[in-house]
Amino acid sequence: MATVQVASSPLAVQPREAPRELPRELGTGFRRLSAKLCALRPEDSSSSRSEIHLILDQLISENYSEVGGVAAEDVCALLVQACRMVPLDQNHLISKVSQLIHHLLNTLQVIVDEQNLDFLLAYTISAIHHCSSWTHVKILQALAALLYGNGSKCQKYLPDLLGKNGLLVKLSSLAHSDPEVRRAAVHCMANLCLSVPGQPYLEEPYQSICFQAFLTALQSPKSSDMDDITFCMLLQNALKGIQSLLTGGKMKLTQTEELGALLAVLKKSMFHGLPGINIEMPMVLYPTLLPQYDGRPPVRSQQSESSTSRPTMNKKKKLKIKPKKIQQAEEEEEEESSGEREAAPVTGLGRLSLHGGGMPHPSSPRAQSLSLNGSGTARRGHVSSASSSPSWKRASSSDSDYSDAEGGMQSKMRSYQARVRQGALACFLYTIKSIEKKVLYGYWSAFVPDTPELGSPQSVSLMTLTLKDPSPKTRACALQVLSAILEGSKQFLSVAEDTSDHRRAFTPFSVMIASSIRELHRCLLLALVAESDSQTLIQIIKCLANLVSNSPYNRLKLSLLTKVWNQIKPYILHKDVNVRVSSLTLLGAIVSTHAPLPEVQLLLQQPCSSGLSNSNSGTPHLNPPDWWKKAPVGPFLEEASVGSPKGSSEPCWLVRLCISTVVLPREDSFLGVDAGCAAGSYVPCPMRLEALQVLAHLARGYFSVAQAYLMELGEVICRCMGESDPSVQLHGAKLLEELGTGLIQQYKPDSTVAPEQRVPVTTVVLFWTMMLSGPLPRALQNAEDPILQASACDALSSILPEAFSSLPSDWQILCITVLLGLNDSKNRLVKATASRALGVYVVFPCLRQDVIFVADTANAILMSLQDKSLNVRAKAAWSLGNLTDTMIVNMESPDPCFQEEFSDLLLLKMLRSAIEASRDKDKVKSNAVRALGNLLHFLQPSHIEKPRFAEIIEESIQALISTVLIEAGMKVRWNACYAMGNVFKNPALPLGTAPWTSQAYNALTSVVTSCKNFKVRIRSATALSIPGKREHYGTVGQYAQIWNALVTALQKSEDTIDFLEFKYCASLRTQICQALIHLLRLASASDLPCIKETLELNGDMIQSYILQFLKSGAEGDDTGAPHSPQERDQMVKRALEHISSVQALAGDTAKRAIVGFLENILTAYFDTSRS
Repeated sequence: MATVQVASSPLAVQPREAPRELPRELGTGFRRLSAKLCALRPEDSSSSRSEIHLILDQLISENYSEVGGVAAEDVCALLVQACRMVPLDQNHLISKVSQLIHHLLNTLQVIVDEQNLDFLLAYTISAIHHCSSWTHVKILQALAALLYGNGSKCQKYLPDLLGKNGLLVKLSSLAHSDPEVRRAAVHCMANLCLSVPGQPYLEEPYQSICFQAFLTALQSPKSSDMDDITFCMLLQNALKGIQSLLTGGKMKLTQTEELGALLAVLKKSMFHGLPGINIEMPMVLYPTLLPQYDGRPPVRSQQSESSTSRPTMNKKKKLKIKPKKIQQAEEEEEEESSGEREAAPVTGLGRLSLHGGGMPHPSSPRAQSLSLNGSGTARRGHVSSASSSPSWKRASSSDSDYSDAEGGMQSKMRSYQARVRQGALACFLYTIKSIEKKVLYGYWSAFVPDTPELGSPQSVSLMTLTLKDPSPKTRACALQVLSAILEGSKQFLSVAEDTSDHRRAFTPFSVMIASSIRELHRCLLLALVAESDSQTLIQIIKCLANLVSNSPYNRLKLSLLTKVWNQIKPYILHKDVNVRVSSLTLLGAIVSTHAPLPEVQLLLQQPCSSGLSNSNSGTPHLNPPDWWKKAPVGPFLEEASVGSPKGSSEPCWLVRLCISTVVLPREDSFLGVDAGCAAGSYVPCPMRLEALQVLAHLARGYFSVAQAYLMELGEVICRCMGESDPSVQLHGAKLLEELGTGLIQQYKPDSTVAPEQRVPVTTVVLFWTMMLSGPLPRALQNAEDPILQASACDALSSILPEAFSSLPSDWQILCITVLLGLNDSKNRLVKATASRALGVYVVFPCLRQDVIFVADTANAILMSLQDKSLNVRAKAAWSLGNLTDTMIVNMESPDPCFQEEFSDLLLLKMLRSAIEASRDKDKVKSNAVRALGNLLHFLQPSHIEKPRFAEIIEESIQALISTVLIEAGMKVRWNACYAMGNVFKNPALPLGTAPWTSQAYNALTSVVTSCKNFKVRIRSATALSIPGKREHYGTVGQYAQIWNALVTALQKSEDTIDFLEFKYCASLRTQICQALIHLLRLASASDLPCIKETLELNGDMIQSYILQFLKSGAEGDDTGAPHSPQERDQMVKRALEHISSVQALAGDTAKRAIVGFLENILTAYFDTSRS
């Protein structure tokens, strides 16, 4: 153990010759006392001890908080000198020195240098060993102050403190008799665990020792000799220590027992001191789907319950709750109770019922027992709470049962208990961040409420704190934890389902999760109407937004979103701007989750006055749809006829609200006036940005609603992009992109929107003319803001092709010129988006046959393929794939001009670039091989005959073969198989005779029999069925290999260890059957013996699968397989006719066997069809 020598040598610290100038108030105090202490000499006399006592008392009593400027080195020198003056056998002086260390370090926030820290730590550790036990609390307080943030500097003392018989380990154990010493020792350990950025952390063995000490402190019940406040402080320190281990030490809770023990004590501590709640927890909480315990008091007998609840149930009149703040006498409780909940002053939300005991105090702000049904009215008898209005809340100063002093202690006690709950919640939050979500959700039922069984009480959960805790800060902490649990829970919650009534002997897991989701909605809406503290209200709304974003409403019964929608609407007009922003965020989550939902579609059609008019804010109603326009109607709006929703008497209130929030000058807005706003200015604020995001969500998920306001939204976009604030410009560009994408979706061939319901092309042309004549070109050319440039590029790429062709030629030229220019940008983000936009434009029908444009685009894309940025290369590869798709489309047109005019040199350059890109990362490779397949398909006989193409063709095919075989991403291999199929479509290539033929077929047969991904197998089987002539399949041996590989693949079509692949089994069998029939239709006489041999071994299996193929079409994958029964049986008939026409070799019985096999299949098929 480290020791320290004191009071036995000349003073090591001399007074400074030129002490720094101190403030006048402090100079005569601290400097004088410091000098006086330094002037003393160590003497073991009563007079000397008395003088030291006096100096220490004066130093401790100095008011350091009112002045600053005390040098850290002066404080350290003083503390070292004080320690040197006090020998370890003077208990009283040791106590005062410890008090001085604690006081000065905490008050002045001094960072002790390493040399002085080393001395002071050795001194305090020695003092604990030598001094009487009554001094240990003070000494440990001093040690805690020294250890705070200095853990990395205390390495050599760790064995003394945390070793097997370490000081802190012994003093913090349950065996120690003094509870104050235990608390102080745990405090020291917590400070030792604090991390400092850039400094080494505690070694793992010491972390484990501290963790076990903290866990033991949290698990142990309060001893009889420990007062309540000391116990609270002990719990706080232990919780802070665990939090530090999780954050600074990055401690990983990998053991189930360890994690379960921590979660058990955290849940217990989360409810510490909460009135009316007393739960008993097991030592370890194990992951389970059902609650392990119910810590609530036992349910009262039916007789007593019915007798107390009957009068409440019979009441018809509404109970009014007067909003009244509880006055607090103690200043310490002010922070915790300043947000004590009142019934929210929102009318039209239904009846509020209080029950679970006698009539509550009229001024009680608690609303734990409020319960909302679907329409917002109160639901009686669902949540019972005997402690809905605790005695300490109901009592006033006139009827209090305790004195003023007792009231002060009660207030202080409640404050300490609330801090324990907050500490437990903070620790739980960091625990959530340190474990995997799939592990966390094993404990879902322990912390998230579930709908209680009939007659059973509600289990305690995070929502219990949200609804019942008197401290707004604690309620906010509980909501933060719940939000962290819900964040990223979409996959876990996706199993929920309650669309049908389940009447079974057991409750399925899907129904249990659905019940939990319903209960979360109910409780959060209950908390919403009962909350008055703005900060807590924001957390409730954020939590609701997380819940909405992750819940599978398409698998749940209707009305959940309707309840949220109706309850949140009044808060859009809340006096706190942050509440308004959160409310818009929640509305954005509603319109973006699983869009489009029929329930949300109906909500968007609600009248404008619904919900908003019931607010007591005195806010005026929304004006007519064009109320926000200050200038006369523009020419675009005069021409367009989509200013209001078709077939709707009332416009969408949400669109109008968002438009008004974005464009109305703030001083005229009903949403409140921000101080300092200039008249007529558009001051950027979170409300405007959130409103733009909601409009973007609407355009993405409910375009049928947004399209009615297309031209008005166009003007909103022009105003936003014309502002100086970059964030507003970016959100405006994003909204433009979403609107453009929505218009493109309407005109896609597979669109379900009826032609008469689409936005007319003439209107789309007007819309884009407005954009191109507005601030969009300026944003595209704003090199000072590359992020805006990139967003504008994305927006420009979302133009409807039919509208682009109708734009004036100068606008078309502007778009193309700008994109080609931005492709040369030095900014990689801009370059990437410009390359992608060119890939969109090159497939436009009006541009794809323009050889000059296609060539310019190809050169620009090839240049981007050489960029150092992976993102730029990935976008360029995608665009190259699109460009080659365009070349194939042009090749199939009757006019051969495009092929004739396209440059051979450019074609060679594209092939070389694609080969090089096929060796790049997967993001680039997947589209590079797609482009290679298209380019090889595009080659004409005139190209193939030229010697300079021979080598590049061989190299291209080898690149495809290697990509098919490598262990790359499945998307890469799928595209490689697709590309190989495109190669086989080119009749000019020497397929069947070229040396690479066998390599290509070997690669595809390897994939079709052994690839783990069934979609890749399907694509390889498709490629094998593409060659149209027998000679393309090569030799008899090559044909036999392909045939046998397909039969093997058919046998193994259900062999997979990945459950997700099973849904592609039917598609794989369908495609293999089609390939086998295709091979039969091309077979030569030399191929028949091999086919016969296979049929003898596996004929029954092949017949059964071909019969399945004839009876049903492809499922789950669009491979080009015929879907109608007539097409399928015609394939078999043609194969039968071909085999019958083959001139068999003398004495060969293979032909007869194969013909009989096919005839049996057709006979069985027609027999089953007739039956």
